[in-house]
Amino acid sequence: MTKSYERALVIGDGGWGTAIALLLVENGVKTTLWSAFPEQTADLKRDRENKRFLPGVELPKELALTADPFAAADGADVAISVVPTQFVHAVAERFEDALMGDVPVVSATKGIEIETFRTPSEILADVLGERPLAVLSGPSHAEEVARGLPASVAVASPDEHLARGVQQALSGERFRVYTHGDPKGAELAGALKNVIAIAAGISDGLELGDNAKAALLTRGIVEMARFGKAHGAHPETFFGLAGIGDLMTTCYSRHSRNRGVGEAIGRGKRLEDVLNDMKMVAEGVWTTKALFGPESEARGIPMPIAEQLHAVLFENKPPMNAVTELMQREPIAEMDGLLSDFA
Repeated sequence: MTKSYERALVIGDGGWGTAIALLLVENGVKTTLWSAFPEQTADLKRDRENKRFLPGVELPKELALTADPFAAADGADVAISVVPTQFVHAVAERFEDALMGDVPVVSATKGIEIETFRTPSEILADVLGERPLAVLSGPSHAEEVARGLPASVAVASPDEHLARGVQQALSGERFRVYTHGDPKGAELAGALKNVIAIAAGISDGLELGDNAKAALLTRGIVEMARFGKAHGAHPETFFGLAGIGDLMTTCYSRHSRNRGVGEAIGRGKRLEDVLNDMKMVAEGVWTTKALFGPESEARGIPMPIAEQLHAVLFENKPPMNAVTELMQREPIAEMDGLLSDFA
């Protein structure tokens, strides 16, 4: 029997965390939204609006707001973590004693920890101990979900009851949740699509056209699936909502931070200047760095797009030089390569 969650904790008051909290409240789940900053909580309570991350969307009176981990976790029977990857460990430590040991945790973060190459759910498991875990991923810009525009995502977990419980808690008239059993694939897809999205933005900034961008996305999903298979994920996951679905949204949307970073770089801005101008985190920058760090997780896996993007972001390679190198690689047979990669 599917467990019905009655009290939820959403950890992280960014745009997506706020949107998830709104979905839960709409479905009748008693929900607390936790912020790491007391001053931000005070603003949210006063304005009943997240002016920094989700302006123009009213926060219902039923949504509880706090910066106290113990108050936030009190009575919660499910927790959803929506924290930028590089802060997941530190934030999880704040809930180590506050969150009961049997409370399941859902990770809705898309990224990879640079130093360790751990996924967000792996970080949560290390800090919070053994407990039911799930991953929520898919094409879901907060700006649209919070305003009631239709969207579909996937919740992945080896615990079918947890996945179905989250599905029930979040699903509504305009938000559809699918379940599947490959959390590793869902997390890697959510992280890697941000890498390809930066490359897609560079293509836009260079004004390379629709043909180039279509080729980039098509070959990009192949790189993502190659990497996923090499790390224990199911390749088919990358051709579902958490993979190609999220990839399309992130590479084309005006809301996409990662695509926006790439576009600015394609137009000639330096990465440092682009990041300094941003309020929110572009996870793809740090995932690209993690992919090709000293203990490279991409070693031996053909990922030419990601490799060239790393050279542009961190080795001062001119974007057009990267494009030329990609186009002049040794010709191969498309379908033969696909079949051998995923057999």
